[in-house]
Amino acid sequence: MTKEKESSREVRSDAVLPALGFTGTLRWAWTQLTSMRTALFLLLLLAVAAVPGSLFPQRSANPEVVTQYIQDNPDTGPVLDWFQLFDVYSSVWFSAIYLLLFISLIGCVIPRAMAHGRALRSQPPRTPKRLSRMPVYGTLEIPAARAAESGITPSSAAADAAAVLKKRGYRVEVRDAGTDRPSVGAERGLSKELGNLVFHTSLIGVLVSVAVGSLFGYNGQKVIVEGDSFVNTLVGYDSFTPGSNFSGDQLEPYSIRLDAFDVQFDRSQPTNYGSPIDFTANVTTQDGPGAEPEEQVLKVNDPITIGGTSVYLVGNGYAPVVTIRDGEGNVALEGPVVSVPSDGLYTSLVVIKAPDAKPEQLGFVGFFLPTAFVDEAGVSFSRDPDPFNPQLNLNAYYGDLGLDEGNPKNVYVLDTEDLTELNSRTSENGGITLGAEETYELPEGKGSITFEGLRRYVALDVHHDPGQLGALVFSTLALTGLSASLFIGRRRLWVRTGAHADGRVMVEYGLLARGSDHRLSGEAKAVEGLLAKRWLVQQQRTGENELQTAGARAAGSGTGESHNDAKDK
Repeated sequence: MTKEKESSREVRSDAVLPALGFTGTLRWAWTQLTSMRTALFLLLLLAVAAVPGSLFPQRSANPEVVTQYIQDNPDTGPVLDWFQLFDVYSSVWFSAIYLLLFISLIGCVIPRAMAHGRALRSQPPRTPKRLSRMPVYGTLEIPAARAAESGITPSSAAADAAAVLKKRGYRVEVRDAGTDRPSVGAERGLSKELGNLVFHTSLIGVLVSVAVGSLFGYNGQKVIVEGDSFVNTLVGYDSFTPGSNFSGDQLEPYSIRLDAFDVQFDRSQPTNYGSPIDFTANVTTQDGPGAEPEEQVLKVNDPITIGGTSVYLVGNGYAPVVTIRDGEGNVALEGPVVSVPSDGLYTSLVVIKAPDAKPEQLGFVGFFLPTAFVDEAGVSFSRDPDPFNPQLNLNAYYGDLGLDEGNPKNVYVLDTEDLTELNSRTSENGGITLGAEETYELPEGKGSITFEGLRRYVALDVHHDPGQLGALVFSTLALTGLSASLFIGRRRLWVRTGAHADGRVMVEYGLLARGSDHRLSGEAKAVEGLLAKRWLVQQQRTGENELQTAGARAAGSGTGESHNDAKDK
């Protein structure tokens, strides 16, 4: 016998585990990917992967800043660009994490949904033999006189208990109704798992909605001066950022006209004097060529919705109206010029380009002051944001503006490196200072510039996100499902009845929670109170089982094998 054991041991020592093979490896990889632990890890990894998007400038938001960053950092910039840190949200590695999380969530949800469907169709768990081993256990006894008077039997008591539990929201099943020891199995809280499934399914919906928005949505910016209009076409935008699968057919041909723009400044509080307190843009919108015009009001944080887009008011300023005549006396430029505010008093940068001027192109750079004052050093500054004394202060240049080569140029920047200076504060001719309706003749017969008047302008942000509504709906469902999974308790309850030899009807019950549930004792007291009220009997002791250790054993054994019956109790 010993030799046989030794031979058996030798065989076992030579045994090797079978190889998984290609199919087995794929099954193992799928199991790992669709585990809840992997899904949580990928969700955390996606949050970490999004961090570089806030640390480095992104091309989708401002490509010029990215270009400047690479020029300023010639050593690290190209390396960061190779790792796609300037295109984080469209990078290969971010998309890979996104897709893996999407697949993992689907792999988690489908099997759990199938298991939950089977649980809904199944009956409550069988009644354990020893209910006294449940974490919460209690008994009731119906006196013999009361049982005889009301005709209460173990079978009717079980039916009464089933009716009470069903009314309380339990799924119930009466077992062994024709015997002397009938019982009731009850279960509630399956909506807890349903909430969990809704939460994870909604996460998938949020991911899909965000993907749809990034693929088919777009963002655009447009500056509109009072009296001018904007038509929703590609050429109408000052800057435009399309989604990956954007098509020009998505643009609805609506129009927006800025009728008037009003800014209210604080004039009552000395500490905040001149601070803006309200911005109101009165616009006329037309939702298509044949639609009726509609007057609307656009405010900060109060966008208007038109043509499937949301239009936000994100900026404003002054647009001095100028007329520039060239050296031949012809009008080279006429109309409002957008200035860029640099402080709360609307001291604004002004760049004017007149590429049609002849014989030399003209350029101007300087600043606009809504309410101009001059300090003791002779420096002009603005004292108030309202245009009580508007003034233009400019330097003039002539030469090739570089616009004829077809290369894109920033309209708010004038490159003076290849230009010849005509006017400046440090030159013999001095700088150009213009009040309202004043004209300045340029030196060397280069022409003139006239400050005709002043208008206001608004900066609009047009946002189209086809997945926005879906993201809102799924986010709401996710919060609802998460709340249900956190606050709904899944409980199982069993009731067993029996007749004593002296005529009493004995009732015992036990409760078991799936996971920790501090409300289990309260549920037991509530159920016992309802049963006692139905049978008009005095409540017995109930609560957490006499010994907490018994509850701990029951939690480990699940439904258990056997419980003491009422007679033994």
